[in-house]
Amino acid sequence: MHIDPLGEISHDPLAKIGMLMLATVTLMAIFAPLLSSYSPHDYTGEIFSPPSMDHLLGTDSMGQDIWVRLLYGARTSLLVAGAVALLSTLLSVLVGATAALAGGLYERFCMRIVDAMISLPTIIVMILVAAYLRPSLPLLILLISAFSWPGGARIVRSQVLSLKERMHINAARTFGAGWRHIVSTHIIPDLSPIISALMMQDARRAVFMEAGLAFLGVSDPMVISWGKMMHQALAFTYLDVWQWWLVPTGLALSATLIGISFLSCSLETAMNPRLKKDHARDNARYG
Repeated sequence: MHIDPLGEISHDPLAKIGMLMLATVTLMAIFAPLLSSYSPHDYTGEIFSPPSMDHLLGTDSMGQDIWVRLLYGARTSLLVAGAVALLSTLLSVLVGATAALAGGLYERFCMRIVDAMISLPTIIVMILVAAYLRPSLPLLILLISAFSWPGGARIVRSQVLSLKERMHINAARTFGAGWRHIVSTHIIPDLSPIISALMMQDARRAVFMEAGLAFLGVSDPMVISWGKMMHQALAFTYLDVWQWWLVPTGLALSATLIGISFLSCSLETAMNPRLKKDHARDNARYG
């Protein structure tokens, strides 16, 4: 059955809201140099200056323009989200699918690694690694990806095990099709709803974890992060500066997370006809 996910989500109000939020954040990140006349590392000499035409969100405790740092913080969040989503989902599909197709000792070995990775306390391990290695954006992306793929690998493995027993795949094997043809023609297309859901889930987790780790101090000091901005602003909550420093940063982070969540829910429903039928049945029952 042909599925047009873009056409489906274009009629979903939640998806439209999510895309609007993400489009706004993306445009902020892309056109950051054009939306402010300052550099994110410029020191204006005006500490705790309130919002004005020259500084739309005022200045922070070091005299830096908060608006321009908010714009460049969007770049960091979107870069981490996209990189982690691609890398983590690729590892999930690679490990989960090969384990299900190969079976035997290889499958047991992969699943034991997955179980061990899931049982580790993610935040604590990341803090310990950052204590011994210099925190940087590539290292942060690798760390978040390393702790994001095991759950997805387990989901992909269970789905591939189910797909292996489907009638059309058994028929293809009966007519002499090899596993390479079956994977590329049948299994990967059938996994597309799960892959899209995993990418959205990993992107949302990456944005949250990047901000959380930066809030805890586990980040490159030269990289602008919304989490670091919120941590710095919390030290001055006794001043009015939190109104134009902490609140806009928190709203930008929340809008990004909510936008990804709305789009993820709509995209998963559009690419999975069974979910669409369940939603239609619920609407008919309670509507």
